[in-house]
Amino acid sequence: MQAFFKTHQRRLAPWLFLAPGAAFFLFYVIAPIFESMALSFYDWDGLGEATWVGIGNYIELVDDEAFYISLKNNLLWLVLYMLAIPFGLAIAIFLNQTVWGIRAYKSLFFFPFVISQVVVGLMFSWFYAPNFGLLYTLIEAVTGQGVAILADEDYVTYGIIAAGLWPQIAYVMILYLTGLNNVAPDQIEAARLDGARGWKMLWYVILPQLRPATFIAVVVTVIGALRSFDLVSIMTDGGPYGSSRVLSFYMYEQALSEYGFRMGYGAAIAVVLFAIMMVFITGFIWKMWRDEKDH
Repeated sequence: MQAFFKTHQRRLAPWLFLAPGAAFFLFYVIAPIFESMALSFYDWDGLGEATWVGIGNYIELVDDEAFYISLKNNLLWLVLYMLAIPFGLAIAIFLNQTVWGIRAYKSLFFFPFVISQVVVGLMFSWFYAPNFGLLYTLIEAVTGQGVAILADEDYVTYGIIAAGLWPQIAYVMILYLTGLNNVAPDQIEAARLDGARGWKMLWYVILPQLRPATFIAVVVTVIGALRSFDLVSIMTDGGPYGSSRVLSFYMYEQALSEYGFRMGYGAAIAVVLFAIMMVFITGFIWKMWRDEKDH
């Protein structure tokens, strides 16, 4: 055995380093995905005997109005959350400049990323609060009548998304700042000599070198939008009247809250959420691969 290891040491070493992380990933991520898929075909309260129902849980989803509200809100989260990418890029380009006080600016923009989502949710709840919230007071001063964002079915989801965008933009900004540090300066100088400025410089020189950062930014933003549970739970608990539910929160309600204990139905919602996530991420990976192949 020792002789075999010495002979193949270079080939085996990377796999030995990867093995612990791969084992944890297999045990805590991959295995639960397949277990959830299997569980979605059962009716189970988490304690008693599971009863096979086949695709019954998925058939029930088709006629579940709360599921469609949650799905619509998730798609709204997904579309609006993508604003984090251009905003994060713009802030990263600004912070990449060498101007006076740039370290203080970096600290201010970095702050939302390091605070807890619970704190973010509470801060924005106070920001939107009727009678004393800053936004409510400003709207009241301008229009004469304030708007209780989190109590209005038409605005509540937008208010929670705005709260989520604050730390998400900071996260994307950090990714792009790291990517900008790796941009080849010789290509920048060559483009300047060729007369490239402003948008042309950004589009043809900088953005192609930021593709790895863009890929990570899109993936984490899609995942963040689709698993948006914590802010919904903290700020509205799915209200008013269930209008701010998202799929992850509805899954929790059905599977683990006092209203549910329907593990199979919750697993079916989780499978749908996972499928939506994989469609978007796979599509983006395929586009990235095609662009790399064309170049």
